[in-house]
Amino acid sequence: MSLIVSEQTVSEQYEYVIGVDTHAATHTFALVVAATGALLAHAEFPTSPAGLSRAQSWLQQRVSDRATLIVVEGTGSFGAIVTERLQRAGLSVVEAARMPAVDRRGIGKNDELDATRIARAVLGLPLTSLRTPRELSSERARVAMRVLVVAREQMTGERTRTINTLTALVRTVDIGVDAPKPLTARQLTMIAGWRDRDEEATTATCRREAARLARRVRTLDEDLARSRADITELIAHDTPQLLELSGVGAVVAATVLIAWSHPGRVRSEAAMASLAGTCQSQPRRATPCGIDSTAAVTDA
Repeated sequence: MSLIVSEQTVSEQYEYVIGVDTHAATHTFALVVAATGALLAHAEFPTSPAGLSRAQSWLQQRVSDRATLIVVEGTGSFGAIVTERLQRAGLSVVEAARMPAVDRRGIGKNDELDATRIARAVLGLPLTSLRTPRELSSERARVAMRVLVVAREQMTGERTRTINTLTALVRTVDIGVDAPKPLTARQLTMIAGWRDRDEEATTATCRREAARLARRVRTLDEDLARSRADITELIAHDTPQLLELSGVGAVVAATVLIAWSHPGRVRSEAAMASLAGTCQSQPRRATPCGIDSTAAVTDA
């Protein structure tokens, strides 16, 4: 007969669990007993440096040296700063477990209840199922990558909208541009260089707007090129081996690193798809890393 050994759970390993419900202006902390789930204390603190220092003192006064696990909601957004502070203090910090909305129906909702639920949701989980947030203090390069990738997505969207607006303008008003097909780089340069002319007011207005739009496209092209260079430099310094993979450019490499780059975060392709926010309705393609990515993630 074989001996079955079960995995140790959070309630068996820790004496206390603290749930943190994070928001832009305040964070709410709830301290529960790991063995029973009983709520011992709760408090709300501002997200200012002084407020976070008070929160840390509140924690230390109540848990002292006892085994304590802190569960933070939104470790990559509103909870990023408090997560980093707690990690620097040597505390055990994990991401909040997923809690289906159906489980919360009919039982009320406020910050205290949410923080308590965040803590209780992990009590029965095996330790190997906990999602450990990235060590933010030692991952500054990835933070910079995330900023650049998000900015790049915003600039790419603005460029597409601007070109569409410019194309519609030159196709509906006769200002000397033949554009039956998408505007070329040469045409954009020509339009951007237009100056005011002595012509009818409507035509002059449309010409000025076309020149403004073309100049904006050129500026965005320069910004995107600079962004790509910055991302490439970060990747080359952090994980240059990714750039050696066939078909993987700097932007795709950065996108992968932002979402999937440390133990305890992603354990399957399905988890990767959920984390990266991919959508089944979008066209999908296989990457050299064995992970499905959407066509929206490009190195353009």
